[in-house]
Amino acid sequence: MKVRSQLQCALSVAALAAALQATPVLAQAATSPGPVAQPTDAQQPVASPQSTSASATAAPGGNVDDIIVTAQKRSQSLQNVPIVVTTVTKQLLQDSGVKDIKDLALLAPGLLVTSTSSEASTTARIRGIGTVGDNPGLESSVGVVIDGVYRSRNGVGFGDLGDVERIEVLKGPQGTLFGKSATAGVINIITALPQFKFGANAEFTASNYGGFGGAAQVTGPLSDKVAVSLYFADRQRDGFFNVNTGPGPRTDTRDTNRNFYTGRAQILYKATDALTLRLIGDISHRSEDCCIAVITRASQAPAPNLAQNIVAALGGNDGNPARPYDRNAYSNRPDHQTIVDKGVSLQADWAVGPGSLTSITAYRDWKTRGGFDADFSTADIDYLPDDDRNSSQFRTFSQELRYAGTAGKLDYLVGGFYSHERLRQNTAVLVGSQFTPYLSLLFSSLVEGHPDPTFLQTGLTFPFVGGVNYAANSGGVDRYRQTDDTYAIFTDNTLHLTDKFSLQGGARLNFDDKALNQTSTNIGGGAGCGAANAAFGILNSVNPTAASQLASVNETLCLPFLSPGYNNFTNRQKESETALTGTVKAVYRFDPNLLVYASYARGYKAGGFNLDRVECAVGQPGCAVGSAAVITPIRNTQFGRETNNSFELGEKATLFNRKLLFNVSLFYQRYAGFQLNSFNGLVFVVDSIPHVVSKGVDTDFVWFATPKLSFQGGLTVADTRFDLTASELAGLKLRTGYQGGQYSRVSLAPLYSASLSGSYTQDLGENYKARFTMGAKYSSRYNTGSDLDPGKSQKGYIVSNIRLGVGPRNDRWSLEGWAENLFDTNYKQVAFDSGFQNVPTNATGTLDAFLGAPRTYGLTLRAKY
Repeated sequence: MKVRSQLQCALSVAALAAALQATPVLAQAATSPGPVAQPTDAQQPVASPQSTSASATAAPGGNVDDIIVTAQKRSQSLQNVPIVVTTVTKQLLQDSGVKDIKDLALLAPGLLVTSTSSEASTTARIRGIGTVGDNPGLESSVGVVIDGVYRSRNGVGFGDLGDVERIEVLKGPQGTLFGKSATAGVINIITALPQFKFGANAEFTASNYGGFGGAAQVTGPLSDKVAVSLYFADRQRDGFFNVNTGPGPRTDTRDTNRNFYTGRAQILYKATDALTLRLIGDISHRSEDCCIAVITRASQAPAPNLAQNIVAALGGNDGNPARPYDRNAYSNRPDHQTIVDKGVSLQADWAVGPGSLTSITAYRDWKTRGGFDADFSTADIDYLPDDDRNSSQFRTFSQELRYAGTAGKLDYLVGGFYSHERLRQNTAVLVGSQFTPYLSLLFSSLVEGHPDPTFLQTGLTFPFVGGVNYAANSGGVDRYRQTDDTYAIFTDNTLHLTDKFSLQGGARLNFDDKALNQTSTNIGGGAGCGAANAAFGILNSVNPTAASQLASVNETLCLPFLSPGYNNFTNRQKESETALTGTVKAVYRFDPNLLVYASYARGYKAGGFNLDRVECAVGQPGCAVGSAAVITPIRNTQFGRETNNSFELGEKATLFNRKLLFNVSLFYQRYAGFQLNSFNGLVFVVDSIPHVVSKGVDTDFVWFATPKLSFQGGLTVADTRFDLTASELAGLKLRTGYQGGQYSRVSLAPLYSASLSGSYTQDLGENYKARFTMGAKYSSRYNTGSDLDPGKSQKGYIVSNIRLGVGPRNDRWSLEGWAENLFDTNYKQVAFDSGFQNVPTNATGTLDAFLGAPRTYGLTLRAKY
């Protein structure tokens, strides 16, 4: 590993030195010429969505017409597109230090990105709508598309973005053009094209927490028809948390560190004036200790700090709930994770007939492996081993073919899409050496009023079955193998009835076929659960009242990962769906400075299977205490599709001699079958919520105040709430432990979300300049837990970034000082019920949380040739 790091750092330093020693660079335009013409008129098709540039903020004296987007898979001025789009340019990404989609949230109002037990469990939400990423059986509500290639889950799209030209955040359902998993919106990422003029740039960064890394990029021609580009980055950083490892076996005393490298190679081939090919290959590798949680609330009943006192009685510690932001964590088990993401894509753009034909063929292979200490303490209670028994892999082939053109007053686009996805998911949940004594102390305190380490051998009816014991390192081991074939045909057309009024209509017919094979077994044969359930069966026969009162004890002792019902268990499921989605828009342009539109769109996200063990929960119909149903697997783990009917009324105004754009949209979205993934401290529960409603207003602005000063920002007001009947509410509470009401705001859905960034350039004499950028993001109060436990609430907060750079006016080099989370704002990403510390109820149990990043600061040296 050290040799690899030294070689990579040497490479970056060498590239940096080469750029510094090169001859002075001529002033370069911030835009990148594409392989085909780049119209700004909405009526003109363009072959490639990657063939345009939107670096308007980088150009002195720019105006809003320079902002080009491909939200409708053709190049258009942002102000001609009847969709809510937040566009972030290459210059603003650099000024704001954005390197992944989590950083991107600072610049996009209404976008919230969180991670939980690993960076692979990253979830993006738009207007309060998203899908928790811990269960790979659920597809994303927010699509991530990189260079025209869809990434199957948000976590798969998380990583260093490399040499990005621009990012577009599209809000509202975008399924007509972007596919089935875009009910809330799309993050569309476009990387820079290879250039036919030689160029190179490099950057080197050093920061607090031992941060160290850099990136280098080179581009140029191989001939008059072929241009190439190479990008490489390596970044390392110590962890944000100090870890007390207790007796081990964990040895790493820091956590949430950074250690990755990424590379991307591109070839651009202009075969003829009409045909252009773009080949992209990339690979990323992460090897990190991530991600640890800290305690934020001690257990409250039946006695204060009960769970914490029991952990202490076992010689362990799970932290101080009053001081989570000291970032002192406790874990005796390792949480090392490895992520490898690689792929290749070929895009062909062919001007043929009256329009252009685009083909994008791609193959991607993404794999993560890693475990963690599930109880987040130094007691050895339960854990997920960090080996291949806990791993996920997506292998995806996709093909998109579309034809776009113009015939008179009609702009048309027709296409087809196919993808074949193979998901391999391995899951192992094992108990530690102190699992049995921990449960004895916990349940004796609940049942007898005092702790008894022998309770599972001597209490209740346990002696009749020889006592209950869970052998160390026993537990459940599952293998899931899922295939997903998706087919679609789509069209999107605009009829310009007059110079001012147009109608747009689109439709997509989706076919989705999934097949799942599950193989499960138990280390130890589920003996502990089998004995416990038999004991409760005896108790139920002699004292059913007592058995009913202790139902939660029976359920905890026989959780699915402990159940003998899964000994040598196999299961196969299939499901097929057909869905028609589409959009209708009416657009009227009063004059060159004002456009208004009204739109309807229907979004669709496919159903699927819960990739977790599912059993009848004690207390539900047909699941009596101590019955065989408690340990009988439920074979049907399917959940239904999610759809969204969305209505918008918006305006796009261009003011101050086209130096300011101010866009406003009112929206109303009604979701049916909203896919909710909840963790209750013991198992994941997937539920389809009948209805969720999101309504509000989106505003965005970009202002080129002077050639040296620019601003960008916006405000999203999104009131996103459950819409449940009384019977639906009662069922949700029974199945998931939901603590909200019929019309409560959904989790991770702030009512207000605002962002503002400003950049100013000041000349320093004749040859040098300084550039100052500051950005801030405000989120109002929201609950971070799917069950809406009040203890998981996050109060409103502001996160700010700042950067100051100096260098020559020709941009040959620059030295930048920066800070992210400048004011060291404390906030929770996600709070959750701590494993086995939430008995007898979630409402009174221990809470842990994954925290947002603290303040980081450093220096970056850049060079360009």
